[in-house]
Order: sequence, then structure tokens, then C-alpha cells
Amino acid sequence: MIDKVKKAVPLVHCITNPISINQCANAVLSLGARPIMAEHPDEAAQITETADALLLNIGNITDVRMKSIQISVQTAYRNNIPFVLDAVGAACSRLRREFALDLIKKYPPAVLKGNYSEINALCNSDYKSKGVDSDSELTVEDVSRIAIILAKRYKTTVLASGKTDIITDGAKLFYVRNGTSQLSCVTGTGCMLGAICACLLPFGGASSSAVEACAILGICGELSETEKGSGTFLVNLIDNLSTVTDETINKMMISEEMSVEKI
Repeated sequence: MIDKVKKAVPLVHCITNPISINQCANAVLSLGARPIMAEHPDEAAQITETADALLLNIGNITDVRMKSIQISVQTAYRNNIPFVLDAVGAACSRLRREFALDLIKKYPPAVLKGNYSEINALCNSDYKSKGVDSDSELTVEDVSRIAIILAKRYKTTVLASGKTDIITDGAKLFYVRNGTSQLSCVTGTGCMLGAICACLLPFGGASSSAVEACAILGICGELSETEKGSGTFLVNLIDNLSTVTDETINKMMISEEMSVEKI
């Protein structure tokens, strides 16, 4: 889908947190799309209705951003604009969990994204974690079962990011195993994954967009590995996102379709 993005130059409206806003904008630009990072409630509807896709990220949430997200998601639904909901911090904050669940119930996203802990928290109300990092005790099998439940419950595609990325629409299940540990050493790479997914949504189904987004970020991470440190890695990552081709993705992608019935 990378070639399609570069040819069409879609507009992606991102309402994301200030910690990762620059990384998300750079990720969108690197793929050849156009980012617009507008979050004032008085312009949220107008901006959203002109976009080809929408990214909603609840990290570092504020009253203003919550209001803008609600306005934008309503606008997206009215105009059939696909959107990604990235449930950042839903496992460590009751406010974020309840806000995300309220949105999902009313307006199921094309892709519901989170790390293993966040996806677990959206399914199990008693679960909580410390901070926004994923719980290392959650297994791929555990999260696969949870993701399938969520996908069926809300009629959405779930993307659970981790060492093995899990993608399911409830009927099909995919694992993507590309990536590097250095991705976790730079702020905002998880948010960048949501932005990449939003760039692809206008050109493919939700599941295929999520699978390819995971492969793109993971492969570009692998190509960016360095011993010089996190700063150099980040520069390499942006460079590789800017230059990676569909041919490279197809060659390097490590993915597998699993049987939902066996999970």
C-alpha cells in the first residue's frame, strides 16, 4: 500500500498527545501522506470532514482533547471516514479506559489499537497496570483470545502491539513478528504505529492495513538498528520510513495467519 499512499497523498487528521505529536507527524509525512494535527473543539469537525482518515490517541488526555475526539469521531462516522483509536494508557487509568470504552461502544473504530496491557484492560475491567508499558507476563495466546473477544464484541479490527503483533477481526487472526527492541527506546514509536495504520486505511481493509502497518514499522526498525544510541536510531527510523518500498516490505515481512478456532 505504500505506493498507493505516495500517489494519492491522503490527508490524515491526528488528534494525539503532545509527547508523540512530532513523531506521528513525521511518520505520516515519511510515508507520503499529509498530517494535520488539529485538536481545538471549534475546528475539530471542519478539519475531520476534509480528511481521508483519522487517528485518535488518548495518551496524556485532557478535557479539551476528549471533547475534540468526541466531535471528530462523530464527524468521521457521518462521513464514512475510517479511524484508528489508540487506547494509550487504558490499563493504568480508569478515566482513559472508560472514555475509550464509551467511544468504542458508540462508534466502533476501523482499528482498535493498544499494547497487550491496554487491550487486556479494555476486555477485563479488573485488570490494571503501572504506567503505559506492556505487561511482560501476558502471553501471545492470552492476548489473542482477548483480542478476538473484543473484535467480535465491537465489530472492529483489534491490533495488539508487542514483540509479536496480533491483528484480528474476530474471524481471522494474524501475527506479525518484525521489529527490534530499539523501538522501545524511543518515545512515541507505538503512537507512530497508529499513525502509519491511519495512512493505509483509505487503501485497504482494516485488517490488511493493520498487518502492513505493523510490518512497515517493524521492518524499518530492523533496518535502523545502530550501536550509536537512541538519537541515531530515531533518525535512521525516519529515513527508512521515507525510503522503504513495497518490495522491501514483501521481502522482509514475517507474518502468519492463525486459526481462530485453535486459540
